[in-house]
Amino acid sequence: MEEIANALARALSFGTPLLLACLGAILNERAGVVNLGVEGMMALGALAGFAVAYGSAGDGNLWLAVLAAMLAGALAAMLHGFVTITLQANQFVSGLALTMVGLGTAGLLGKRFEGLPLFNQPPEWPFTLGAIMLAVLLSFVFYATRLGLSLRSVGENPAAADLLGLNVLGVRYAAVAAGGALAGLAGAYLSLVYRPSWTDGMTAGLGWIAVALVIFVGWSPVRAVFGAIFFGLLYYLQFRLQGQAAIPSEVFASLPYLLVILVLALSGLRGQQGNAPEALGKPYRRGER
Repeated sequence: MEEIANALARALSFGTPLLLACLGAILNERAGVVNLGVEGMMALGALAGFAVAYGSAGDGNLWLAVLAAMLAGALAAMLHGFVTITLQANQFVSGLALTMVGLGTAGLLGKRFEGLPLFNQPPEWPFTLGAIMLAVLLSFVFYATRLGLSLRSVGENPAAADLLGLNVLGVRYAAVAAGGALAGLAGAYLSLVYRPSWTDGMTAGLGWIAVALVIFVGWSPVRAVFGAIFFGLLYYLQFRLQGQAAIPSEVFASLPYLLVILVLALSGLRGQQGNAPEALGKPYRRGER
């Protein structure tokens, strides 16, 4: 029983950044914007959070570090928003570029912080509990409020939403910024709580798993909770199994990513991608049908 409880606790710990990043991606995509830059925004958030926390002292300043991480993610996302919403560039190419720029910028600016420990850190449970509560709140907003209806309308049929008086571009910008803030928060969790330090590459592909998780859970915030815990459990198991079997450690390290490919394939076979917003990835040009 103790082993099960420990496994669940570690799954929640591993799954928290996945859940936060996944919820941010769901917000983007519900408004019709694909952002593959989650990994880059997480890296920038992790660096911004650690830099502010290391340069200050006290719990209040640690929470200021969290805000800095969210701001870094939101600003990076707004760059993606400008390129894709205003300039109407390809959303997939822009997202990939954001990942590369975000990882490169974080790696370059973070060199001065490598190897420095963070002695004071916020407790883990507010992040995990907050992420779960946020998932429930987002589900309520999506399906039980006018705000959620507006957001989903913009993602499904922006032309009809425009005719009803909604500011399509404004809604998309707001969703992209909020999604980026959540990706930055996921990065802050990594550098402030999970591994209280800064290391280049500490996101370790979690952003890509979060993007895939969106499809796996069918764009549902509540399902994202269970999906994140499931992948968090996989991360826990890979560390537990390493060294306990005559199998190279690289095999265990690749398990979460191999499973991502598998679940995406299964999702495609059962038509899960049919749950995607109708206008997902499509720029909106006023006056076009």
